[in-house]
Amino acid sequence: MQSEVYEYFLNNHKDILICEDDKEAFKCSQATKFAEYESFILPDFRAVKGDDLRSFYGELIGISKELNSFYKSKAKKKVIITPIKTILNPLPAKSHLKSIFINFGDKIEQNEFKDEISRLGYEVVDIVQMQGEISFRGEIIDIFPINSDDPFRILLDIDEVESIRKFDLITQISDKFELESLEISPFIANLNKDEFDKMSQKIKSLQNNALIDDMNSLGFWAIDGFINYLENFSFISIKDFKESEFESLNIPKNLEVLPKAKIYKDLDITFSNELLEFHKEKHIKILASSQAIFESFDLKNSDNVELIKSDLILNLISKDEIIISLNKKASKKRTRKASIVIDELKIGDFVVHENHGIGKFAGLEKITVMGATKEFVSILYQNDDKLLLPVENLNLIDRYIADSGAAILDKLGKGSFAKIKERVRVKLFEIASKIIALAAKRELIKGKVISLNNPLILQEYSKFTSKAGFVYTKDQQNAVDNIIKDFQSGKVMDRLISGDVGFGKTEVAMNASFLTIKNGFQVLFFVPTTLLSSQHYQTLKERFNGFNIDVYRCDRFTSTASKNALKRALSDGKPLICIGTHALLNLKASNLGLIIIDEEHKFGVKQKEKLKELSNNSHLLSMSATPIPRSLNMALSSIKSYSTLLTPPDDRLDVRTIVKEFDEKIIKEAILRELRRGGQIFYVHNHIASINKVKNELLELLPNLKILVLHSKIEQKTTESEIEKFINKEYDLMLCTSIVESGIHMPNANTMIVNNANKFGMADLHQLRGRVGRSSIQGYCYFLIEDKNALSKDSLKRLVALESNSFLGSGSVLAYHDLEIRGGGNLVGEAQSGHIEAIGYSLYLRMLEDEINALLNKKSNTLTNVDIKLSINAFLNSEFIKEDRLRLDLYKRLSKAQDESEIYDIKAEVEDRFGKIDEFSKQFFWLMIIKILAIKHGFKQISNYEMNITLTKLDDSKVVIKSNSKDDDDILEAILIYLRKLDKTK
Repeated sequence: MQSEVYEYFLNNHKDILICEDDKEAFKCSQATKFAEYESFILPDFRAVKGDDLRSFYGELIGISKELNSFYKSKAKKKVIITPIKTILNPLPAKSHLKSIFINFGDKIEQNEFKDEISRLGYEVVDIVQMQGEISFRGEIIDIFPINSDDPFRILLDIDEVESIRKFDLITQISDKFELESLEISPFIANLNKDEFDKMSQKIKSLQNNALIDDMNSLGFWAIDGFINYLENFSFISIKDFKESEFESLNIPKNLEVLPKAKIYKDLDITFSNELLEFHKEKHIKILASSQAIFESFDLKNSDNVELIKSDLILNLISKDEIIISLNKKASKKRTRKASIVIDELKIGDFVVHENHGIGKFAGLEKITVMGATKEFVSILYQNDDKLLLPVENLNLIDRYIADSGAAILDKLGKGSFAKIKERVRVKLFEIASKIIALAAKRELIKGKVISLNNPLILQEYSKFTSKAGFVYTKDQQNAVDNIIKDFQSGKVMDRLISGDVGFGKTEVAMNASFLTIKNGFQVLFFVPTTLLSSQHYQTLKERFNGFNIDVYRCDRFTSTASKNALKRALSDGKPLICIGTHALLNLKASNLGLIIIDEEHKFGVKQKEKLKELSNNSHLLSMSATPIPRSLNMALSSIKSYSTLLTPPDDRLDVRTIVKEFDEKIIKEAILRELRRGGQIFYVHNHIASINKVKNELLELLPNLKILVLHSKIEQKTTESEIEKFINKEYDLMLCTSIVESGIHMPNANTMIVNNANKFGMADLHQLRGRVGRSSIQGYCYFLIEDKNALSKDSLKRLVALESNSFLGSGSVLAYHDLEIRGGGNLVGEAQSGHIEAIGYSLYLRMLEDEINALLNKKSNTLTNVDIKLSINAFLNSEFIKEDRLRLDLYKRLSKAQDESEIYDIKAEVEDRFGKIDEFSKQFFWLMIIKILAIKHGFKQISNYEMNITLTKLDDSKVVIKSNSKDDDDILEAILIYLRKLDKTK
């Protein structure tokens, strides 16, 4: 294909080159660019009229951005490369793509600007996190233009632009460097008021099932003046699109197809010195993006070789010439969506208070007592008792997370929670002692050295890694490098690798296994189920094929003869790898070098004990799909090593997310589309009692559909064998209450339908969506709701956000946080579910950290508390920071701060994000500094009566000081002066 494109565009011109999809568009662009054409690639836009375009957010940005750049370009040789389905839509004309400019010193009337920017298709949000979003906060405007890779913060002085600066999406903090001007290109189109009103009217009459009838959801279908590009520009296609799969498309009758190449042919082999030698009579052009790549190949100086610095990927051959590239396709830039609010609380969420136990979060409340206003977190307990927690002590509560999900409210003031906590603390002391004792024992053992020093092993290992079939992600490479360091250290390795399914944990484990076996040792690879044993066995056989490595399997399906052969090989010390379930524990390996354990928390207590015994003298590599919290990781850092795989593979596509009202037609269409491409479907219905009714409804829609029903009441063995049948494609659709066996790879299931999606938490929906689209195939996720008009404003907002943020890693911070906390519980490796249910994962892990830190003589991260009863107005003003969730997050971060510098950093961030700080908010920051200093000097309470201030120590002794007046700032100043004097006398 590249040969036809290159040869044609060397001597001919067309404005538009039509191809089939994104992959073909990329290949074509490499050829047109080498033919010195400026190339503009439109995305593969497969929406049909009436579709909710929030699901096609990325494509819309791509269309506007590329067409805008095309029209701006002054190049004489330029071409639009487009998939067929995109170019058959009417698209924005040049007049629609006019940018607006903001300059330093410009006057901006905010309401007018808000209208203007809305008519460009930008969406007003609380926090800007993606292109096409804008946020207004007093005199601060944040915007992420679609024509920029960075968001910008505009600071106004009343109505005049005082500064324009970039800001960081993750931290939300702006640069110091100021810009003179900012260009903002339209997201969909630049419409005047009449055009916008006309579009809004057309949207009302448009047949659709979008959640919100607005420009962002439906505007593309309703704007007048979009043009047919094939009627306005010259075009050519790389192939004839009249085959059956394109029958429904309105293909132009005059579609010209590229002629077959006469001079060049596509070259399908990769670069090698043998290739150079074989074609030494030809002129050879070698493309590489850097000198370092040229130098990594042994390119002998030769008259026929021309080195060209270029990042293009083009491989062609002719009678006289070879063009060959050493480049690899650049990784797609994947940005984890910023989420400042990591542990977001919603009204109705269960929380656990360090001293009072499990309650229900009821929101923020402002209360004025004796003329002083403060903000409190309201928590409901049994019998509708209410606890008002001062926001400065928000560190005392965490969101309640436990496996059951349900929680029983505690009773205020009963004292039973303190007894539960003490029982848990005693148990955690035992666990922490065991963890540390085991680590100390392993520290004394001399590890088997597994080395790369042997040139033959190094050569074979290089060949092994090159045969992976893909480039390792940065995280994978780091994990492999760290394992090699562990192997060569002379100590026994104890490393945990965490990462989602499909992120490459098994490939890392196979690197470790390969080196262990080639150094003459044996590897035992433990998995919790026969299904995983079967999956991994096939993977290992394929991956180690051609490297003279024996791969065995040991589980309940292994024959007696095979088990006996394995026993002999293990007894003889023969280098090998054996994958298996707990059945492997009954075998003795005489030359064991490495133990790999996948999802250790899924093994039984006795099995875990045996695994511990077995791994005493061997390198240990554990793998888990759930990460563990960073704080626990730090507490355990001297005991266990960690590698985290967070980067998705390069060929992983974003999951297309569609939120719709329940409609049988949509369900039927989604299932049929997946079946047509040979795939399978997950259908999540989270109610066991009515799951068979749903099965019957699906069979009425599609009578031949082969449906597997699974839920928690079906026994494990049956579940396992049924999933194996599903993987072997004996079923078309898995109807389940939740996705069972999350650690199992099901790459053929790439459509998910979630019934009553509004009844799931945000984190659950992110995790469910993460189960599809795990290979290079496009994943689809349908979140179905009963009635969009019955949704609360908050639910609607969350579902709309999910629909827009379909790109990988987006918005997954909360889901990841939940997973981390559960992962920490798994790591403890004890039957502790009762204790975890009683106090929740978060508090359980904090207490575990404290016990480990105490035993290791490390400083505890847990803050002691100060009861501050000052009659002053101190709170983050809701006029200043309007959104409760943002104030809550700032309160949480401030309450957890452990030194003054953290408070000053957050204060600077707040000024940067929200503008000049008002008096009440300023006083709250001073209050937080007082809290930190009071903890440091051993005070447990600070109170005042008018000008008299009492500071009470832990031993109940009191210090009384006097302020200059009853004014808030004088009271705060008096306390600060006193506490700072104590600092100096220390």
